[in-house]
Amino acid sequence: MTPDTNENKVKQGFSDLMKQESVTKALGFIEKDHERTVKEQIALTEIPAPPFKEQKRAEDYMRRLRELGLEDVQMDDEGNVFGVRRGKGQGPKIFVSAHLDTVFPEGTDTTVREDKDILYAPGIGDDTRGLAELLAVVRAFNEADIPNSGDIIFGGTVGEEGAGDLRGVKAFFNEHDDIDAFISMDGPGFDHITYLATGSFRYTITYNGPGGHSFGDFGTPSATHALGRAIADIADLQTAKDPKTTFSVGEVTGGTSVNAIAQEASMTVDLRSNDAEALSELESRFLEIVRKAADDENKRWEDDRLVVEIERFGNRAPASQSPDAPIVQIAAAAVEAIGGKPKLGDPSSTDSNYPMSLGIPSVTIGLGGEFGGAHTLEEWHHPKDGHLAIQKSFMTILGLSGMENVSGNLLKK
Repeated sequence: MTPDTNENKVKQGFSDLMKQESVTKALGFIEKDHERTVKEQIALTEIPAPPFKEQKRAEDYMRRLRELGLEDVQMDDEGNVFGVRRGKGQGPKIFVSAHLDTVFPEGTDTTVREDKDILYAPGIGDDTRGLAELLAVVRAFNEADIPNSGDIIFGGTVGEEGAGDLRGVKAFFNEHDDIDAFISMDGPGFDHITYLATGSFRYTITYNGPGGHSFGDFGTPSATHALGRAIADIADLQTAKDPKTTFSVGEVTGGTSVNAIAQEASMTVDLRSNDAEALSELESRFLEIVRKAADDENKRWEDDRLVVEIERFGNRAPASQSPDAPIVQIAAAAVEAIGGKPKLGDPSSTDSNYPMSLGIPSVTIGLGGEFGGAHTLEEWHHPKDGHLAIQKSFMTILGLSGMENVSGNLLKK
């Protein structure tokens, strides 16, 4: 089937959906229900969800999913929570999620402050707004009694941020091999669609040596000197602009005193690319550098006691889809259905990375309102016109799942 033919099919499918009284009812309900969505957004924000400690928020979210009447609501071994809205026919099976975790460490004050309709709190937008919008979508399906054709799994995932390394979505898809499409509700812009995935490898590199007194034991290999050699060579790496390929030394630690030869020194490093081959090549060059730095430090002092430990703690696969892929066209048609103009975004790193790398159609669709200060203590969100994103998400999900006796087969099962 040619892209043009598929595009026409999607447009006709959405035209049919928009003529349905139940769909019109659902869209109207979403707008009237938005105040409740904001209240849930505030309530969820004030339940801290630090990295690897999302359980309290997850338990609360599981309760909310149950109250919405979803079936088989559960928490899996990784900490994801989800439930099912059963389909009325034989449509594709969809997983829709927002991520439960925030970047903020345990002890961060997440009390929400409101000033001139703007909400201020760490995590108020990323991705707590997504969690609240997802609940609003489920309410709209219930209120209008929409007969979705395929099963829709709604839930919250853990470990999307930072060192979480997408552990939640990886665990989910490793346990479920029957999912036909995935939607992540995350990021600003109700009209924004992310359909390409930036990959990343993250490392902790640690140099260990014998250490000693800076004067008395001079001539002993130094962990900080080895680390410095590595950082200098990493900084001189040349990478492609297209596909965009990047590197960064993040945290640096080491040494015990100004007059001590360092026994230990370490760094964390982030390697990224929009292309799997380019990322693999960068990784090889990087690993050669960190090993050579240890060798050079030992050779400098004719020693062999300094060693390097290499730990990869992050692995997000790059992946791509055609802009003509049915899931991308469906998401774009959903934006157009509510009067917006779809924006296909640059590659990014989101929960969609993993299922997309498995060949499962996946998109990350943006949230409503205005956002600022993400990943800072000054994060804020203005929910003005935020219902538009919820309406868009509702239409995207319905377009993917299909509506029994109205629209189907826009996405193959």
